[in-house]
Amino acid sequence: MTGDQTDSQSIGQRLKAAREQAGLSQSQVAALLKLHRPTISQIESGNRQIKPAEITQLAKLYTVKDSWILNGDTTEGRFQDPRIELAARELGKLKKQDLDKLLSLLSSLRSSKEES
Repeated sequence: MTGDQTDSQSIGQRLKAAREQAGLSQSQVAALLKLHRPTISQIESGNRQIKPAEITQLAKLYTVKDSWILNGDTTEGRFQDPRIELAARELGKLKKQDLDKLLSLLSSLRSSKEES
């Protein structure tokens, strides 16, 4: 596996996590960006290089920094509230299974809040 493939896969993983955190489906993102849904799937799986304009559009849509999409960089003030950065560090210490449960809970809370 080449470095480019690894980079594309890492970028794809971050994009998928950001999309899920934003509560959007691949179809919704594709419609908003005027792309085909398989294109979003290919980007998230690391099987398609993402274009610079797409990075900018996705960063805006997901409310993340371009630098975070490209290399996971959180040093440019991605978090406006220092408590969020602290929470992110603590979340990084959780086991994958526990983190998945917590993300599911957060998604449920967001859904119930939006329905209210």
